[in-house]
Amino acid sequence: MPRKRVNKSKKVALPILNPDAAGIDIGATEIYVAVPADRNPEPIRMFATFTQDLSELADWLQQCRIRTVAMESTGVYWIPLMQILETRGLEVYLVNAKHVKNVPGRRTDVSDCQWLQYLHAVGLLRASFRPAQDICALRSLLRHRASLVDMASCHVQHMQKALDQMNLQLHHVISDITGTTGLAILDAILDGNRDVHALATLRDPRIRASHETIAKSLVGDYRREHLFTLRQSVALYREYQRQITTCEQEMHLLMKDLETKADPTATLPTAKDSVKKCKVMAPARAMALREEAYRIFGVDLTAIPGISVLHVQCILAELGHGISKFNSSGAFSSWMGLCPDNDISGGKVLWTGTRKVKNRIAVTLRMAAQSLQQSESALGVFYRRMRTRLGAPKAVTAAAHKLARIIFHMLTTREPYDESVFAQAEQKNLQRMEHRLKIQARALGYTLLPAQP
Repeated sequence: MPRKRVNKSKKVALPILNPDAAGIDIGATEIYVAVPADRNPEPIRMFATFTQDLSELADWLQQCRIRTVAMESTGVYWIPLMQILETRGLEVYLVNAKHVKNVPGRRTDVSDCQWLQYLHAVGLLRASFRPAQDICALRSLLRHRASLVDMASCHVQHMQKALDQMNLQLHHVISDITGTTGLAILDAILDGNRDVHALATLRDPRIRASHETIAKSLVGDYRREHLFTLRQSVALYREYQRQITTCEQEMHLLMKDLETKADPTATLPTAKDSVKKCKVMAPARAMALREEAYRIFGVDLTAIPGISVLHVQCILAELGHGISKFNSSGAFSSWMGLCPDNDISGGKVLWTGTRKVKNRIAVTLRMAAQSLQQSESALGVFYRRMRTRLGAPKAVTAAAHKLARIIFHMLTTREPYDESVFAQAEQKNLQRMEHRLKIQARALGYTLLPAQP
């Protein structure tokens, strides 16, 4: 029987799910836009990045009857265009660049925008999570505050360098030279005081180092050039601290405008010790931040062991009320790259682990998980058990994953944190341990009996 010839030149076209889709390739000075070929005699156009040109781009898309647009998240160049397109009523898909890699060959801006338009038209693109505009404003200020903190820490390093060059060991005998004692002594040194015993009297009673130790550490070579750099470093550090305070005040004003989710008749639970004794924030500011987060979320996330007010602030600024966009706690954990993943081909597991995802909430939860090492709570027991079994890095990820699932449950159900829920799980773990010990004892020829009271 003769074989049936196969027409290899026949092309299989995917069904068009989004006929009104466009693709945009973002650049610093040029933007390339591709629309379906039947919408315009010139389906690919290039626009400059000036505001007037972006408005013309939006007008052209509306003339071509475009309803949805896909673009890559290239730096911060996409933000002005996305805001203009959303104002015009267009649906904007901000996609991950890893998800839209082109086929092998020559890559140009024209081919990139055409590829984006095709993938979006056939429904193969998934939009990245982006919170509401009011949360985006709060997020921008929080990230700016983090930059200010980083720059302030650079000047602390400059202060330490100047002290080292003068062989002043003050920063080695006190834990923080930017505290009450450190700044008081530095100000006295910059005012010309060289009496080490007089400088040591500025010691705060809470400092563990003795008067003699501090006086001994202040004997050095006070050179003019190093004193000049020290003076500028102290001044710049204080200026950044003022800017950080101003930024926090602006963030507080933005948080005041956010929607209230808390029950007005409910009372906020008593603050934890970690809130009362916050080392990086004044207690009054920490309490005010905790109350605002409770009003916005409707639950007190600081009740979770390991979660502080700074962690809640990050969750609020990065997520806001966008928890409803995730279908389940697994989807929420996957977005942060905390859940297990694998690569299976041919029935064989080629790789297992967690995906490399840059997510600020995931970083925050990992830091919170590390603080569970000394916790007596059920989460602390879980972390130590995972650390014994898997090692510290994987234990941190596992604990962060559990924290993410707890936060998702609290934000979706608005139920307070209940430590007793873990009692049943801990009882099952004890039963598994007992069963395992009995099997090991039976294998060695022994019988395991409970201890007599």
